[in-house]
Amino acid sequence: MTALAPTLQGFFVERLAGQLGASPNTVAAYRDTFRLLLAFAAERTGTQPSSIEIGDLDAPLIGAFLAHLEHVRHNSVRTRNNRLAAIHSMFVYAALRHPEDAATIQRVLAIPPKRHEKNLVTYLTEDEADALIEACNRDTWTGRRDHTMLVLAIQTGLRISELIGLTVADITVGTGANVHTIGKGRKERRTPLVPHTVEALRAWLTERGGNPADPLFPTSTGKPLSRDAIEHRVALHVAKAEQSCPSIRDKHVTTHTLRHTCAMRLLHSGVDITVIALWLGHAQVTTTSIYLHALCRPLDYADLCCARSAFPGWQGVFDLVWGVVLGIVAV
Repeated sequence: MTALAPTLQGFFVERLAGQLGASPNTVAAYRDTFRLLLAFAAERTGTQPSSIEIGDLDAPLIGAFLAHLEHVRHNSVRTRNNRLAAIHSMFVYAALRHPEDAATIQRVLAIPPKRHEKNLVTYLTEDEADALIEACNRDTWTGRRDHTMLVLAIQTGLRISELIGLTVADITVGTGANVHTIGKGRKERRTPLVPHTVEALRAWLTERGGNPADPLFPTSTGKPLSRDAIEHRVALHVAKAEQSCPSIRDKHVTTHTLRHTCAMRLLHSGVDITVIALWLGHAQVTTTSIYLHALCRPLDYADLCCARSAFPGWQGVFDLVWGVVLGIVAV
């Protein structure tokens, strides 16, 4: 056994779990990163994973691994950067324990994340969100469960992992109605609930029953819904919603889209960006700033048509604006 094995073990047990208190999702993501890295290094060097030294994981090999992720595994730049962040974290831990590999470690730590274009967030309009919620067949148990889950997700902006982790005890529908969640980095927060969400949750809790520790949105067997199951249910309801709201067909809607929808609703309502960051459980306001860019999206013809019909006396002004946009009217 080389020094790499005990170093990895110490990193996961002592550093991630003990000192940082990393969530199970973070630990799983880091574990997958090193599983992929060691498999790649073993194939590239012709060495058994148990025989790989820290010095074998030099900057050229890490660079080749990152290229492999993008071009062979077709990972996004964001995923590639997340894998690199996991590697950097482990090498920082290893630096103080293996000074003999200091030069190799420093060169790996010098590998920068890759810059990439950030797409504007996709979110649902009021009509699209309503159509999605109404697509749930409330004549069935699963339909009523999904209806409540979608109402809660759109109003609170919970992450899919937070939805999965909710228990019956996490919901307060009385005075000071709120939902209690443990988000990224094991950070707790309580998100206020509006009346129509409280009404939906109260009805679901009455039907659902169970113990306080039971999952809020279970499968038919009582187990928590998985990520794939939730995304599958959302996709089914989106397909049905297309019949009454065709515009939703042009959007790639996932559970995270509902989180974006919540954020944009708050922003449109004039809520300060720092408050939205707290609402969503963002560690930094810079993460929340993506919604400011989405708010400043290019002018859309449908927007002008709505405004033109809403303010008849201003039709000439709106026609002039659209003429400028199209280049028909010179300025």
